Amino acid sequence: MAQDYFPLLIFIVISIVFAFIAIGLPSLLGPRRKNAQKLEPYESGIIPFHDARRRFPVKYYLVAMLFILFDIEVIFLFPWAGALLPLRDTYGVLVALAPIGFFLLILVLGLVYEWSKGALDWE
Repeated sequence: MAQDYFPLLIFIVISIVFAFIAIGLPSLLGPRRKNAQKLEPYESGIIPFHDARRRFPVKYYLVAMLFILFDIEVIFLFPWAGALLPLRDTYGVLVALAPIGFFLLILVLGLVYEWSKGALDWE
């Protein structure tokens, strides 16, 4: 029984060693010359023009959460696409597509609702 878990133990040990090498070694061997320009916050190659710790509008977080929500829901389509062929052969095309059609209808209704409430507008 314990021999079955030995490959998992090897994988965990290799992962920990790799994490130490990837994180610990550069911090030990890397240069430590600090200046004012290196200590400034850096974002996308743009020189910061505001304080990095300023408040973001709630709309920013709302759009981010909606993106994640719809992105995760669309990911559920991939397993369904893989399971569609056996379902089609067993039950027929309409029976196989009905549940995913209902799922997509709920997605579209949610998107229309959010759009009608103005959650996707940048104002």
